[in-house]
Amino acid sequence: MFFSGDPSTRKRIDLGGRSSKERDRKNLLEQTRLERNRRMWLRQQNSAAIKIQKCYRGRKVVRNEQSKLREKCHKIYGKYCQNLDRSAFGPDSDFLRQFLFFFNAENNDDVLALVNICRLLQQFVQQSGDVVGLFSGLDYSSTCPLVNYRVKQLVYTCIRALHQNRNQLKDQFLLAPEESSVTAIPLLEVLVLLIDIKLPWSCKIVGHMFQNNAFRLLREIILTAKDDVDNRIYPAKGSSLERVLTVVMCHIGQKPCICSYFDLRYGFSSQILTIPFLWDAFPDLRQVYATQDLNQHYVHQMATLVPDLINFLPKDISDEIPTYACLLGNILETAGIALSQPDCSFDMAMDLAAIATFLLESHPSLKLLNKKEISDSVTREDDTGDDEVMEVALDRKLEQQICNAIDTRFLLQLTNMLFRDISSVNGSDYGPDDREVAAVGAICGFLYVIFNTLPLERIMTVLAYRTELVPMLWKFMKQCHENKQWLSLSERLSYLSGDAPGWLLPLAVFCPVYKHMLMIVDNEEFYEQGKPLSLEDIRSLIILLKQVLWQLLWVNHTSSATPVKSVPVTTVSKRQSIEAIQQRVSIVVSELLSQLQDWNNRRQFTSPTDFHADGVNDSFISQALMEKTRANEVLKQAALLIPFTSRVKIFTSQLADLFFHQSQLADVRQQHGSQALFTRNRFRIRRDHILEDAYNQMSQLSEDDLQGLIRVSFVNEFGVEEAGIDGGGIFKDFMENITRAAFDVQYGLFKETADHQLYPNPGSGMIHEQHLQFFHFLGTLLAKAMFEGILVDLPFATFFLSKLKLKHNYLNDLPSLDPELYRHLIFLKQRLFVFCGRGWGCSTRSLLLYCLGYGVPGGEVEFNSYSLGELIIDCLHGMAGAEPLIHCPP
Repeated sequence: MFFSGDPSTRKRIDLGGRSSKERDRKNLLEQTRLERNRRMWLRQQNSAAIKIQKCYRGRKVVRNEQSKLREKCHKIYGKYCQNLDRSAFGPDSDFLRQFLFFFNAENNDDVLALVNICRLLQQFVQQSGDVVGLFSGLDYSSTCPLVNYRVKQLVYTCIRALHQNRNQLKDQFLLAPEESSVTAIPLLEVLVLLIDIKLPWSCKIVGHMFQNNAFRLLREIILTAKDDVDNRIYPAKGSSLERVLTVVMCHIGQKPCICSYFDLRYGFSSQILTIPFLWDAFPDLRQVYATQDLNQHYVHQMATLVPDLINFLPKDISDEIPTYACLLGNILETAGIALSQPDCSFDMAMDLAAIATFLLESHPSLKLLNKKEISDSVTREDDTGDDEVMEVALDRKLEQQICNAIDTRFLLQLTNMLFRDISSVNGSDYGPDDREVAAVGAICGFLYVIFNTLPLERIMTVLAYRTELVPMLWKFMKQCHENKQWLSLSERLSYLSGDAPGWLLPLAVFCPVYKHMLMIVDNEEFYEQGKPLSLEDIRSLIILLKQVLWQLLWVNHTSSATPVKSVPVTTVSKRQSIEAIQQRVSIVVSELLSQLQDWNNRRQFTSPTDFHADGVNDSFISQALMEKTRANEVLKQAALLIPFTSRVKIFTSQLADLFFHQSQLADVRQQHGSQALFTRNRFRIRRDHILEDAYNQMSQLSEDDLQGLIRVSFVNEFGVEEAGIDGGGIFKDFMENITRAAFDVQYGLFKETADHQLYPNPGSGMIHEQHLQFFHFLGTLLAKAMFEGILVDLPFATFFLSKLKLKHNYLNDLPSLDPELYRHLIFLKQRLFVFCGRGWGCSTRSLLLYCLGYGVPGGEVEFNSYSLGELIIDCLHGMAGAEPLIHCPP
């Protein structure tokens, strides 16, 4: 019990906290688990080996039996089955069962035998005219299961034979049925014969094709055939392969077809319609697809898969030819024909808009550019770093197919179809109904993607002048605004998510189209006739635009939004984010609101305060003085929201800060004893050469020097400096004299309009060699005058002020340059309006003669569908002796 002094007898203590028995138990369990897994793996290995042996033995037995049957069949019917008779296809014969059992698509003799069988089958059917009786005998109902099975196997065998040997037969697939001597034609013609929708088993065969992925085999056959003839001309007559696709395409589950629903990823729409340039190879198939109910069926079928449609499409052929773009091109190419059909429905237009919208924005590589943009992108390839992800351009031919399909006729048809049963005048007191919301959501989603994809000049004219898009959208937005339905509307618009403002998408389309309409509207139409919208509606529109712009830039401002120039967006993201749409809407709303303000400045129809936001206060003004603040961004992007007095206050405050900075800088220089401070910005100017002396001495001044004090002393005509000290008055006198001299029309830098308003002289370079430098110097002097608070009275012309503000000039700006030309153009426009109303047609030269009063028009070009803007442009172009720019169909 007591310590004996021997350390070997001390009790061992495990500081790990666990006993040795516990560790032994854990190791035992782990070893047991590993042993159990090893035994299980051995059992699975043995089981797999047994299955492989059985399968190998089974296949070996099958091959032996197939060889025996093949030899037996050759003895009875000949090596290529040339000794067949009609009875071999009947229900009592075992020929088809045996042949289909041993047939091997890789065996050339078997393929030739199948071709001969197809030829004999066609021959027997032509003789009797009864394909059902040939297979079933006298009573099809009693042998229906057997016959259906044999016919299904025969059809699928023909497809397998064509697919397996497609590389050897690729030059035969697009031949006409009359070329029956080649291998592929009899096989294809038997498919046409047996899949005819009038036959009782046709739907069973198509179902069997679905289940065995036969449409994928047909797709690969077509791609192989197209690759062989891409560099050659397609045959003018319908091919046998086209006939096969026609009979297969007609199985859409409508009488007499009784096909049931199948997996769409293996069907006609996903496997065949995604083949690039399908209609080029099969023009007759295009007509059948577009003119019957087939187009509506397949478009609706694909619309039900949105937004998962991409997952149902086959693998891309290449990076330049993505499958979704091929599908889009084929759908759009036939959409114009389908929309022109009298039985085309509203649902068809909705589905078409949904699919086109989804496919156009499905992938960032879909980038449809004009020729100039493509050449520019090629020249920029060398400037791209290796670490940047290069965007693969779309195949030029595929791009052209899509661009040509989205033409003015298609846009006109789609827009009119969606708005066909909706009135643009009378609205409900409870706001738009579900049908109208669906139509607006579909067309706005589609057009918004189009605006970001195609050049705007191609599509704006038809939307502005030949559709009811602007009055329809305005009525819709007016109803929603008056009934306060914007919140609930966002949940009903399919293109936007539920948290997006309901006005976002309609305004993204309405503003650029309405802005385009204002390009050619004259003063009488806008102020007197109320075209395209009445002045009362425009007042309401201004209030709406002002509230939207203020909410986007101030209330719901996003930090990612940055000012961008007003240029069409040419790239399309996979799914446009709400922030990107908001940024785009803020741009187009600001541009339209600015244009309406110009109209109001020209002749006031509403109070100038209607353009001002309600939230501009002292706090906002103080924020606007600081860079990179929200208020400062509002000032840069939408200055019209801020009252003029507030903007003057901001400007004067910024000048005060600069003056304070300049005074501090002057004090520092004076403390360091800089004597040049009072002499370096002192200039001697001759009164009779005021502009030349000022330019020679001041044009090289730095920004700091221009912001500082500038002392001027005048020299008279005798070369004597005039007495006096410049305390500011002499410099002010200098500014008044130099602006009077420089902007005098006698000097040659500027010209004046009939209203004595100034604008740069286009011929100033012929008078002054350094005219561009003079213009730059005059701009510097005007900036100095604003900086010093010196009032300069310069009556610039309206169109010149628009250019200074980086705006475009339109028809209503023309009177400020040439009132006489404006008056004649308006007269021409009015005569064209009367002329178009009579429904006559004429050539450009005849139309001009009529407008000038030289007789009754007559000619070969129909102008009924012209817009007034197109007519004026075409006629003005024709006055120069050129051909018409625009050729509209009758």
